[in-house]
Amino acid sequence: QVQLVESGGGLVQAGGSLRLSCAASGRNFFTYAVGWFRQAPGKEREFVSAISWSGGDTVYLDSVAGRFSISRDNAKNTVYLQMNSLKPEDTAVYYCAADRGTDWSRGVGYDYWGQGTQVTVSS
Repeated sequence: QVQLVESGGGLVQAGGSLRLSCAASGRNFFTYAVGWFRQAPGKEREFVSAISWSGGDTVYLDSVAGRFSISRDNAKNTVYLQMNSLKPEDTAVYYCAADRGTDWSRGVGYDYWGQGTQVTVSS
């Protein structure tokens, strides 16, 4: 079992940056792929990015590629999402999730979820 806690959200002006953290507790976190998802008011949850258990493979939503960067530090049981050049349309609650399956890069099958952190980008 894995417990996840997100942090780092907040209010930022368009063009600014934030770094989200996903801190995990539980055994063998290093064996899980981790994804970031977001959900804006009135919209469905959206798969944003994910990283393999080793950190060697990453995937991004087209609209964030080149602006967002995902990384992990397995020694600290933490995954990061560096978000640069933020836009108002990035406003959402951001969630991290962990997955041991083979579909992690498609954003499906995630078993464990955090409670979310709000990101608000003002224009």
